[in-house]
Amino acid sequence: MKFLYLFFTIISVQVFSADEAKDKFIQKNPERILFVGNSYLYYNDSLHNHFRRMVEEAFPNKIDNLEFKSATIGGSRLSHHNIDHLLNHKNLSVSKPFDLVILQGGSGEVLTKKSRNEFAKESRKLIKKIRKAGSEPALYMIHAYSKSHNKYDPNMINKVIKTYEASGNKNNVLVIPVGLAFENAYKLNQTVQLHKSFDGSHPDMLGTYLAACVLYAAIYNRDPTLIDYNYFGTISHEDRDFLQKVAKNTVEEYYNIKLYSNN
Repeated sequence: MKFLYLFFTIISVQVFSADEAKDKFIQKNPERILFVGNSYLYYNDSLHNHFRRMVEEAFPNKIDNLEFKSATIGGSRLSHHNIDHLLNHKNLSVSKPFDLVILQGGSGEVLTKKSRNEFAKESRKLIKKIRKAGSEPALYMIHAYSKSHNKYDPNMINKVIKTYEASGNKNNVLVIPVGLAFENAYKLNQTVQLHKSFDGSHPDMLGTYLAACVLYAAIYNRDPTLIDYNYFGTISHEDRDFLQKVAKNTVEEYYNIKLYSNN
């Protein structure tokens, strides 16, 4: 797998060719998606809700077919989820098996060599089960702690990258670069509020919005700067436009692709 250095000085990122990324699921426009993770997903009215609203705007003819579910446990690691239960779509009142299952690990899973090894082992196990169930797996690259966190480490993002890319490469799974988008946004605007100030770990509303834009761009291969959605007017046009551009540039550089400019 090839690597490159980003303009924003992130150390290394996984690069997929356009064809390789599309062969995963980008061209399929998945309609049934399961998010599996923790509070990083459910903060701020739940990431899957913002993501869904963007998808509904882009594909109004698919609204009745979209079935997005989010299964989260506060403070959880991958091993805490009953993936067998979740993958049985009937248990979650979904019409058919999921097209896509997105795995988001705990922040503590990247901090030590031991925990990274455990993440590698657990992600491999879950990915096999997801594929056996007829779904496509993907990994949600988490963001690093901000400076207000008591375990802040400027090298944490590199540990995140290493952990998620190692699993992505080994299991031939697409990594969705949310964590890189956070880093890129902060490098362009140090005053943007992507983390909750009280803990430096959980995403603030703008962080969740940025993550939704990255997911939309990565999964549907669509330009997020064409989306009007701004959480019903609560996100300023300035913040929306900035975060959408960061998401677009991050996704295009990460996968070495050009996003479709028409929805």
